Amino acid sequence: MLYALGRLHSLRDPIASTCDEFQLTPSQVHVLLWLGKDGTLAMGELARRLGVTEKTVTGLVDRLERLGHVVRERVAPDRRVVRCRLTDEGLKTYQQLDQSLLLALEGLLSFLDGGDRKALFRIVEKLVRKLEPAAEAPLSTVPQKTA
Repeated sequence: MLYALGRLHSLRDPIASTCDEFQLTPSQVHVLLWLGKDGTLAMGELARRLGVTEKTVTGLVDRLERLGHVVRERVAPDRRVVRCRLTDEGLKTYQQLDQSLLLALEGLLSFLDGGDRKALFRIVEKLVRKLEPAAEAPLSTVPQKTA
């Protein structure tokens, strides 16, 4: 069914489709969205959320810092911890991105009737509930298969 949908309409990441408008890469957009949604984040946490190495996120943050969207801050007492936060300019860009994505989502959901939208939300909520414990559980508590 996804292949059939893809033949009718591109299945590209909806966030990626906003990149041209904002002249940012998909990864840069994701950084701005995470920081806008959750506030200041450590570089390591940002890398984990993006699914990239800390070296890669350092390059992303370097470029966003040069563009005036983010700043780095060291945390006392452990000065090795570096956190990122949006600047005022970055916050404006985040708000524009958020609005653009909301409009795109509203457009997509407008193809569904109320009952289908409710069903979709129930399914997504169920997936989130099922995935949350697995993502938050320390590796030592995750059950291991026995041979």
